[in-house]
Amino acid sequence: MQQLEKILVTRSSMPDYEEYCEEIKKLWDSHWLTNMGEEHVRLQQELEDYLGCQHVVLYTNGHLALENVIAAMQFPKGAEVITTPFTFVSTTHAIVRNGLTPVFCDVDPETYTIDAGKIEELITDKTVAIVPVHVYGNMCDVERIAEIAKKHGLKVIYDAAHAFAVKYKGVSSANFGDASMFSFHATKVFNTIEGGAVCFPNDTLVGTLNDMKNFGIRGPERCVFVGGNAKMNEFQAAMGICNLRHLDREIAKRKAVMERYWQHLDHVPGIRLCKPQKDVEPNYAYFPVVFDGYAATRDQVFDALGEQGITARKYFYPLTNSFECYRDLPTAGTEKTPVAAFLADRVLTLPMYADLAPEDVDRICEIVLACGK
Repeated sequence: MQQLEKILVTRSSMPDYEEYCEEIKKLWDSHWLTNMGEEHVRLQQELEDYLGCQHVVLYTNGHLALENVIAAMQFPKGAEVITTPFTFVSTTHAIVRNGLTPVFCDVDPETYTIDAGKIEELITDKTVAIVPVHVYGNMCDVERIAEIAKKHGLKVIYDAAHAFAVKYKGVSSANFGDASMFSFHATKVFNTIEGGAVCFPNDTLVGTLNDMKNFGIRGPERCVFVGGNAKMNEFQAAMGICNLRHLDREIAKRKAVMERYWQHLDHVPGIRLCKPQKDVEPNYAYFPVVFDGYAATRDQVFDALGEQGITARKYFYPLTNSFECYRDLPTAGTEKTPVAAFLADRVLTLPMYADLAPEDVDRICEIVLACGK
C-alpha cells in the first residue's frame, strides 16, 4: 500500500536556489554579514516602497520589533495596555516584558480581531495604549480604534504579524496607528527566514529604534543609549529581497488554495469559515475553520487529520489570558473574554501555503467531511 505524503500546516516560500545564491554571492566578496550592510539597506528601502510607508526599521525577529517599539513609547511602568488574548503569546509577552499590564478585550465573532465596541469600557486612568492584532490576515476595525485612541489620548501599536501585504481601502496595513509590527518568520506570507520590522510615520522614532536594536552605538567611540542586539543579518535580508520579487505571485497561488477549500467546506452545517472583509485586499495567510455544532469536535478532526499525516494547528489555543505565566494577573481569566474562549476551543487552521496542491486540498477536505458523517 502506497503511503501518502505528509502535509504540514505550512511550508515556507523560497526563491529558486540559484536566485538566492546569486543574491548572497557578493557577501563572499565583502565579508559584511551583519550590522546593516548593503542587503539590509536595500531591503529596508524596497519594503518602504512596497508598503508605501514612511519608515521601516528591520529586526532579527518580529517579537523584538514589537517589544522595542512599545519600549520606545516610554510608557510609565505599571501602566495598562488594552490588547486581545486571541493571539500568539509573543504579543502579551512584549507588553509584560516592558513592565506594563495587559488588559484583555474580547474579540469580534466574525473577524476574530479585537472587538472595538468593547475597548472603551476597559479604559481607565492607567491606560496608555491599545495593542490590537490583525488575525489570520483579517484587519482590525482601524477606523473605530483610531477614533477611540484620539478621544482618550492613547497610542495604537498594531501587531500586524499576520497582515503583511494586506490593504484596507487601498492603504497598506503598515500605515495604521502609531506603529505596526510585522513578523517575517519562515511561516509567514513574506519571510526573511527569521525577521521582523516596525513601520511608522514618526521621524523621531527612527533613531530610537535603531539605538535599541544596536546597543545604542552611533559610532566607534559613541554609545548614547542602553540598547540591545536585534539586528537583521545580511542573509536574512537577502532572502527577503528575493522573496519580495515573487510575493504577488505567491499570494495569487494562496488565493487559489483558499478558493478550493471554500468549494468543499462552504455551507457545510457546523463548519464556519472566515468571510472576506469589505474593502480589504487579503493575503490569504491562514485558513481557519471553526467547528460550531459540527458532528465532530475540533479535536476529533485534528486527530483524524493527524492519523493521515496531515498537520493542522489549534491556532490560537489556549488563549494567552489562560497561560500559567499570566494567571496571577488581575486582568487574566478566559471568563472575561467569552467570544475568544469559544473560538479558541473550536478553531483549527488547515494547511495553507502557496504550493499546496489542489489534490492535497481535496484530500484534507475529504477527511474533514468524513468526520461529520
